Formats: sequence, structure tokens, C-alpha cells
Amino acid sequence: MDERAACPGVERRRAFAEHVVPEVEVLLRVALSLTAQPADAEDLVQETLLRAFRAVDRFDGRHPRAWLLTIMRNAEANRHRRRRPQLLDDPDADLDRFAVSPAGRAASPEELVVGEAFDDAVEAAVAALPGKHRQAVLLVDVNGLTYAEAARVLGVPEGTVMSRLHRARRRIRDRLVGAGAAPGRGAT
Repeated sequence: MDERAACPGVERRRAFAEHVVPEVEVLLRVALSLTAQPADAEDLVQETLLRAFRAVDRFDGRHPRAWLLTIMRNAEANRHRRRRPQLLDDPDADLDRFAVSPAGRAASPEELVVGEAFDDAVEAAVAALPGKHRQAVLLVDVNGLTYAEAARVLGVPEGTVMSRLHRARRRIRDRLVGAGAAPGRGAT
């Protein structure tokens, strides 16, 4: 009798350890990008790992990261279907306070770059992006995924990822300029 047929659980655990376990760190980073909340990200990774464990005997062993990111994208889509929509706050209300320094004068470039206000302004600008654009920025610019990897996670073509990134970066730059946290075009 074949050992694999006698112990399908052993083969499943071996395949899981070989293909899935090495990708857990990447899954957590991507999940944080998709959910923006550590607890939600951990739940999403757990759901992804459970689904992967159940299906690992049907996995051909090629491109485990792409396979896992597809599972994660589907799990995240299912999570959104189960949740009720939430109202968004108006992020514009907080941006006015960044135009001047605490001393009441225009902030120097050094103060903006080093200051906490700059970090807050960037965070607010990213948070104000539409969800699709924010996800692209977080996956590529924050987590360092390639355009192709981000496209697989989001389930869209690479060109769509590139387009979303272009629009998102422009919106972030415009918000930072409007908040006084970055020089406008033509400024040196």
C-alpha cells in the first residue's frame, strides 16, 4: 500500500509546510495593507491559512505566493460582503492645522520632514484616497510588492495597478501641497 494513500494527513502537512509556511510573513504584510487594522489582518491571514490547508492537496506546487494571494483576495472579498458599509469621516477637517507651525509661522522644510505633522499629513492623505487607490499604494509603495504581485492580489491587470498608483500619488502630492506639508509645483 502506498504510504501517501495511507497517511493523507501527513502529505497535507508536508505540502502546507513546504508551500504555505514560508509565505506567512508576506501574507501578513499584504493583509495589513488590505485591512489597515492589525487584528483584521491577523483574522484575514488565519482565514487564508485555513483555506490553503483545506486545498493544499489540490495545489500543483507552482507559484505558491500567487495562489495564496488569490485565496487572500477572495477571503477579503467575502469579509466585505458580510460587513455593513460604514460612513467615512471627512479627512479634510484635520488638514488645516498643518499649514503653519506651532509657533504660528510657516514651517521650514526641515520641520515638515522631521516633524510629526508631516507624518500625520501623509497618513491623512493616504487615508483620504478611495479604497482601490489606497490598496495599490499600500501594496506597492509600503509593502514593496511588484506591480504584477499587486495585480494578482487585487485581481486586476498590471496596467490598472499602475494607473491607480499614478492617480493616488498625484492625489497624495496635491493634498500635501494643500496642507502646506510639501512644496507646490515649480517650488525649489
